[in-house]
Amino acid sequence: MAAGEVEHIVGALERLRATFRWKADGLTAEQLRIGIGASALTIGGLLKHLAFAEDYMFTTKLRGDSPGEPWDSIGGRPSDDWSFESAKDDPPEVLYSLYDGAVARSRQRLSAALLEGGLDQPVQMGEAGGQHANLRRLLCDFLEEYGRHTGHADLIREAIDGRVGEDPPADWRPS
Repeated sequence: MAAGEVEHIVGALERLRATFRWKADGLTAEQLRIGIGASALTIGGLLKHLAFAEDYMFTTKLRGDSPGEPWDSIGGRPSDDWSFESAKDDPPEVLYSLYDGAVARSRQRLSAALLEGGLDQPVQMGEAGGQHANLRRLLCDFLEEYGRHTGHADLIREAIDGRVGEDPPADWRPS
């Protein structure tokens, strides 16, 4: 509760990751394709979108590197629509594996970056004029992304089976 800036920022990201994964956990293929109203958002699409966002954030935006497989095989940065449309054809185990693998890779990449230079180090992400953001800004942007999509997942999951709550139970582990 009284840690330093790095611990608070990384802790907030980990809390959002855990809450998102809990909201997405244990769903069937049919349930992963359920949306609300006119929205194209589904939990399956959010799993795939955030899996790409994890890899893209901590490769391309952090270092200017390729996000790697399986993303390189699709020929570049996919559109947001692609993540949601193509997720409809993916079985649950593929979607969960994509997401869990991307989070594991991101944790390693972020830990390495923090050891190399802390939050003030410049990252590849920047403006057209050549000014680069720092790691703090990159993480704050990612917290916004996660907050938005965790809220989406919360609403969709409640509509699917009534699961509500801000944090997963203390003894919860992904299935």
